[in-house]
Amino acid sequence: MALEEGARSCLMRFRHRLEDDIKPPYLMDHMVTDGVLTGDEEERIKNQPSRKDQAAALLALLLMKDNRAYISFYNAMVQEGYNDLANLLHRDLPLGLPEGLKRSTDCCTPYVQTVLSEGGVPQRPVVFVSRPELVNRVREKLYRLQKEPGWVTVFGMAGSGKSVLAAEAARHHGLIEDCFPGGIHWLSIGQLDKPDLLVKIQSLCFRLEQSLDSHPLHRPPNSLDEAKERLRFLMLRRHPRSLLILDDIWDSTVLKAFDLHCRILFTTRNRSLADSVSGSRYEVEVESGLDENKGLEILALYTKTKLKGLPEEARSIVRECKGSPLVVSLIGALLREKPNRWRYYLGQLQQKQFKRIRKSSSYDYDALDQAMAASIEVLPDEHREFYKDLTVLEKDTKVPAKVLAVLWDLETEEVEDILEEFVNKSLLFVDSHNKPFLYYLHDLQLDFLVEQNRTQLESLHSKVVHQYQQHYKDAHSTSGDEECLYWIRFLTYHMAKANLFQELYSLMFSLDWVSTKAQLMGPAYLINDYVEYGPILDKENSETRSQFQEFLSLNGHHLEQRPFPDVVQLALSQPRTSEVYKQALLQARDRATTGKLYFEWLNKGSVESLSRLVIHPHQGSIYSACFSQDGAKIASSGASKMLKVFKSTSGEKLMEIQAHDDEVLCCAFSPDDRLLATCSSDRKVKVWNVERAMLLRVFEEEHEEQVNHCQFTNSTTPRLLLATCSNDKVLNTKLWNLNKPSSQNTIFGHFEPVNHCCFSPSDTYLSTSSNDGTVKLFHTSSANEWKTINVRDAFAESDEEVLVKCSTWTADGKRIICAARNAALVFDVETSDMLLEIRTNRLSTVQYCHACPTSNLLAIAFSNYAVECVLQLWDLEANKKMADCSGHLSWVQRVQFSRDGSQLLSCSDDQTVRLWETNKVHTTSAVCLKRDSDVLFNDEEIIVSAADNCNRLQVRDGRTGSVLFQSEEKPSRIRCTSMCRQPSAVALGQEDGTVQVLQVPSGKLLATLLGHTKTVLHCRFSQSGRTLLTSSEDTTIRVWRWQSGECRVLQGHKEQVRCFSLLPDDAKLLSWSFDGTVKMWDVESGAKLQDIEAHRGAILSCRVSPDGCLFATTSADNTAKLWHCETWKCVHTLSGHRDCVRSCRFSWDGRRLATGDDNGEIRLWSVMEGTLLRICSRDGKDGMDSLHGGWVTDLHFSPDNGLLVSTGGYIKWWDVETGEALQTFFTTGTALKRIHVSSDFSTFVTIDSIGILYVLQRVV
Repeated sequence: MALEEGARSCLMRFRHRLEDDIKPPYLMDHMVTDGVLTGDEEERIKNQPSRKDQAAALLALLLMKDNRAYISFYNAMVQEGYNDLANLLHRDLPLGLPEGLKRSTDCCTPYVQTVLSEGGVPQRPVVFVSRPELVNRVREKLYRLQKEPGWVTVFGMAGSGKSVLAAEAARHHGLIEDCFPGGIHWLSIGQLDKPDLLVKIQSLCFRLEQSLDSHPLHRPPNSLDEAKERLRFLMLRRHPRSLLILDDIWDSTVLKAFDLHCRILFTTRNRSLADSVSGSRYEVEVESGLDENKGLEILALYTKTKLKGLPEEARSIVRECKGSPLVVSLIGALLREKPNRWRYYLGQLQQKQFKRIRKSSSYDYDALDQAMAASIEVLPDEHREFYKDLTVLEKDTKVPAKVLAVLWDLETEEVEDILEEFVNKSLLFVDSHNKPFLYYLHDLQLDFLVEQNRTQLESLHSKVVHQYQQHYKDAHSTSGDEECLYWIRFLTYHMAKANLFQELYSLMFSLDWVSTKAQLMGPAYLINDYVEYGPILDKENSETRSQFQEFLSLNGHHLEQRPFPDVVQLALSQPRTSEVYKQALLQARDRATTGKLYFEWLNKGSVESLSRLVIHPHQGSIYSACFSQDGAKIASSGASKMLKVFKSTSGEKLMEIQAHDDEVLCCAFSPDDRLLATCSSDRKVKVWNVERAMLLRVFEEEHEEQVNHCQFTNSTTPRLLLATCSNDKVLNTKLWNLNKPSSQNTIFGHFEPVNHCCFSPSDTYLSTSSNDGTVKLFHTSSANEWKTINVRDAFAESDEEVLVKCSTWTADGKRIICAARNAALVFDVETSDMLLEIRTNRLSTVQYCHACPTSNLLAIAFSNYAVECVLQLWDLEANKKMADCSGHLSWVQRVQFSRDGSQLLSCSDDQTVRLWETNKVHTTSAVCLKRDSDVLFNDEEIIVSAADNCNRLQVRDGRTGSVLFQSEEKPSRIRCTSMCRQPSAVALGQEDGTVQVLQVPSGKLLATLLGHTKTVLHCRFSQSGRTLLTSSEDTTIRVWRWQSGECRVLQGHKEQVRCFSLLPDDAKLLSWSFDGTVKMWDVESGAKLQDIEAHRGAILSCRVSPDGCLFATTSADNTAKLWHCETWKCVHTLSGHRDCVRSCRFSWDGRRLATGDDNGEIRLWSVMEGTLLRICSRDGKDGMDSLHGGWVTDLHFSPDNGLLVSTGGYIKWWDVETGEALQTFFTTGTALKRIHVSSDFSTFVTIDSIGILYVLQRVV
């Protein structure tokens, strides 16, 4: 394209001013880089006798060139500071390019370098040849993303330079400023499994969060769905108008994970991948790599020769390299070392002397083979062996020189010199963004090495393992640097590839290894190892493998926390028969000799594991799992594209099929269990013979979008039908007769995607659940619509769209339950009236629900960002939650009852299928305890009293969990309890104001005490056992001589009295209330001795010092106060907490006071001075933005005052002198209310929010 007339006229008009002022050599540097000036042209201009002559020659040449040359000349002047002259040319800049491309194209501005470096964009290769036509085409497409999100695809054959091209296109000041001010973020993809993709997205999310100059408060996402949501939030909300570059995409499934409605450029060999995503799409084809002139330019740069000076063999070499920049660079690097070998290397390429025979190839040419072999041949013998060692690297893996220093037993500096030689010969790439540098192979180079050394792979991997073991004889590398991370991530991989199975067993069946790898890499890699190497480990001991895998599955969310939890303490909660527990106990006992704190859960045997069977069938999310009709088999499918069938009794695998080309979204058994149907994102529906694992039918023509759900009729009579539903806008629900090649009926009614379809128990109707906010019921026989249930009407208070996830019919077919947003809604089928609404908290989403075929139970599957993902059981008749089935670590995607209702299964993004026994889940959870409790420690005996959620009072043996006494169900809710040693009795206070005293263990009613008019909130026996004291919502305290029924009423508070304290001699009583007052009473006479308004806010706790001289109060006004018991003067006001001060406790020597607040912070104060001594460690805010998983509700000092125990969302022990956390015990539930501590500080008792009792004893 010739220079535009306006630009030509402008050059002519200002020619003399330009000749007088410009210095051509500086400008030509930029123009050569932009590819508008050749080396020969630059040389010819430089040979002019004077600067002015050079300027005249440059301008004369510009007049013969095109618009790009004018723009490059203008940009060069801007870069070199000729702003006045550049302004003269600006008005006549040629049209046809976006405005931003008229500004600086220089990649070296500090702004551009900073943006690209922060985003991980690779630097230019050592020898770089500009391809301005292609670069500008890519930039033009990127400018299309300025106003709206979309996709730019850069596609071409392997080695054609797509990655360099993508990076170069982003290297542009105007483009970044105009289109992507939020930054440019580079992510190398390659061929990935789902677990590796999750890790990639986790790392990208972490990088994006770090760049916001804030500490990320969220745990890393545990599933692809969750990771996608996190990335969507970061890209759209926190980094708007930024560009994400995905390099080397192979798979549409991977690409769909980034379908986030943001701006994306990706490189690929497969042009059609963009068809799988939504939004505007643009593409640039890199047709055949380099043209001949560019290839010659590379050779000229490597050999430092002018283009005209290249020998005649140069053109032939470029042709033999078939346009691959990678191959031309390899040959160029060889010729730089041996510049007289042009004919020799050409001969090698032509004769294909180094060609290897491949069974199959993903590349279209063999030139790389010859170039690689030639490059390796000229290496010194020792270096050739070193290069062969790189065969063991995983694709897309970068290693620091220190890893190879261990492998080669050399100093790091020596290794760096060797690697530099490999880089210079284009045998290796270096990422110099990192310090230290990281080295990696192109996948073409790695393919070549693997083929060349296929027979030696085992020995090469063995060498890696041996060298690591020699170097780290005593302990694993734990430094956390790049070298350490490589070993911790890939050591198991090398052992497996080397067939060093005994070493692999020893490593992976070691709690030390679990702790090391989890701390450095997180649990995702560990769990993936047990899945990937499961077949190998099972040959040694499948039970042990299962125990380690289950331990990680149940504790993975804890292992993501920072500070990192003590793995030994976590493992002590495993069953006593588990190898994990046995190793933990040995380590705990050993470390206890040095003073380390560990605690055993004494009564854990009484807490049944609610899930009977946990199966890890797939790598990646499990979207569907279902029972066979006889309940003997379980089928599962998901992101792995596989369909698998297992025995429901043992988890033994019966069948495994590569079912689809994309994610399998649903699987379903036929009513006779002979067939299995599957549907997929690949838009196909398939039917399989279960017995023979054989494909019978494929329906692939009619659905044009992903098929979300499939289900057979419940009976084969009058005929067997299969229903499917999809994301199609109109033709989205179909009924199939398996004997016909096409659908029997297409069901019309929804104009948005249909997520789920379900036959009524009699097969009379089919219900469909859609993104349009409705559930529609159709006649199965005619496919005509019967009625519509408007689910969105239940969410009228919100403007957000209502997506109905699924529907399920009750056993009688009279009610239908729909899942939408955070609710399960029950409708009457006949009237369409809503009968019941089950809502969860706003952070949860109901993913799925299923009604039991034989009872009133409903199972609900949740996703939840804030707490553990759970499955819940509800009784529809009583509208009562019957159980929380905890255990899944990520979104629960599907739940289903077996046909007889005896079993329940759930599947999740955590890669597990869990099987539950309905009756056990029901009853075990129903007999959970309430958190208001009392404990007696009698030597070795631990007696616990608490109400259960059937409103019976239970007295249990703390060590065994066995029930010593259980009362009948009380008519009014039990709110508090207190035990008496002598006589052996237990008191309980109820919501109706009644107080009862029962004999233990007979249960005989000893007294019923009537007087309180509202809920009894607290009760306590005096030391003698003859007096019982109670406080109530009715604002009074009552002192009972409970055996005679005599009562004294202490009146004066204006609001409820939640608690009180007896002074050490039991003669005086201290009470406090939400009215902000503290009062002192004479227990014997009932006289009020003192009364003060202590705080402006509600008083939340009050404690008396051990010597009875002082008491402390804490309040909702964010302060604590110290008071003198005799003078009732405020001694100190303790300020500093930023939230309600919930709890306090004096040390036994009376010198310190500990206070805890609702933000989870604990402060230690000097009682004498009223000054802050220290704040207990602030490390590790959890996902709830609290320092302790919730409010600090209780505190206790050890008898020697050296230790402090606290409760919140979990239990923590602290060093009083340093304020450092010494140990943490994570309970299954949260929101602990109080903890009971034995006098020797060795035994601790508490109850969590889901009613599990914990009796913990210190390991000695």
